[in-house]
Amino acid sequence: MHDTIFALATARGRAGVAVVRVSGPQAWDAVARLVTDLPEPKRSALRIVRTPKGEPIDEALILTFEAGASFTGERVVEIHMHGSVAVVAAVLRELSDCQGVRLAEAGEFTRQALDNGRLDLPQVEGLADLIDAETEAQRRQALMVMRGALSEKTQVWRETLIRAVALLEVTIDFADEDVPVDVAPEVLALIDTARGGMQVEADGSAISVRIRDGFEVAIIGRPNIGKSTLLNTLAKKDAAITSAIAGTTRDVIEVRMDLCGLPITLLDTAGLRASEDEIEILGVERARSRAETADIRVFLLAPGEVHADLGVEYRSGDIIAYGKADISAGEGFSVSGLTGEGVEALLNLLSQELESRASGASSAVRERHRIALINGIAALDDAEIHVKAGAEWSDLAAEDMRQALRSLDSMIGRVDVENVLDVIFSSFCIGK
Repeated sequence: MHDTIFALATARGRAGVAVVRVSGPQAWDAVARLVTDLPEPKRSALRIVRTPKGEPIDEALILTFEAGASFTGERVVEIHMHGSVAVVAAVLRELSDCQGVRLAEAGEFTRQALDNGRLDLPQVEGLADLIDAETEAQRRQALMVMRGALSEKTQVWRETLIRAVALLEVTIDFADEDVPVDVAPEVLALIDTARGGMQVEADGSAISVRIRDGFEVAIIGRPNIGKSTLLNTLAKKDAAITSAIAGTTRDVIEVRMDLCGLPITLLDTAGLRASEDEIEILGVERARSRAETADIRVFLLAPGEVHADLGVEYRSGDIIAYGKADISAGEGFSVSGLTGEGVEALLNLLSQELESRASGASSAVRERHRIALINGIAALDDAEIHVKAGAEWSDLAAEDMRQALRSLDSMIGRVDVENVLDVIFSSFCIGK
């Protein structure tokens, strides 16, 4: 049985409304000390919140939920009160004085929901991502996962593989007898179906992770070509120091921004050139290193210059532009951070490329999802080999598929996830 816990479920500080949530077997009794005549479950009512001595604290909207019908799966009461710091402090103080009730730890309400089967692990992760979402793409992706997109697919794969294992068990049970039907074709078809779906999710997970964490766009070029000015214009703030002196930028400067609902981090890098200055050499090395790992590179060139001169290999999706278009435009696409010429076109190019990549995203949004899927796919590859080898290998094929099932179970939180839970719930705020 869970403890009865309480916490402020809204942000601290002055607000129009504040919500205190109480969850656990004693939730109704605890709030009944402060409020007479609790409303029926799933009903709300205005009540005066009082101290046990009868002194009024505030008039609040009270909601009650029966066990099994609440977010946590426990009995829950929510107190929607005026968002005064003093009012909230008074209510929390009275609840803390209630025997058998304690302040919730970070993420403990969601932990109760997980333990009571109201959410599974990917849904918990989706909820955490939804709380942290900064862009529209992040919100949509997090909501999709929180509503069970990955969990539903995983359940289908599990049922498919369980059916395949059951067929193989028949072969094993009748090892010394003639099996009426050769089950190998059906088992192989089931393996192929499950593996195909898992592969699609695994292939799209890298993009899903990028939507969750943000794409990186590096601006690279020679010193004094206008990289920092362009960064400031794109970011709409003075994030980087600009100067007519070549080599002003020595380190990688990062700016987070929202581009058409997609999260990106713009990188302003040191000018790429040979130098005898030790600090500038380090800056150039960092610039090349970050450029190699960035999702998209914007090559900012001088008229007549080619991207190969910068020592960074061009990749599909990179953008080539000529800098300082206000002074002298190159033969191709030109841009000027100083006047804004070409900036809108550059943003459109970036947006189109990122949206094209984002279209391949899956519901596997974390690295651990991808690893679980890859491990499961590898186990199914082994199972296919053993099934094709003949009925005498059925026991090994069945064990391979059980290993694939264990990988799926670890992904949705059925087994071996205690260390994962500690990391996830530590990122939640108290009250969620």
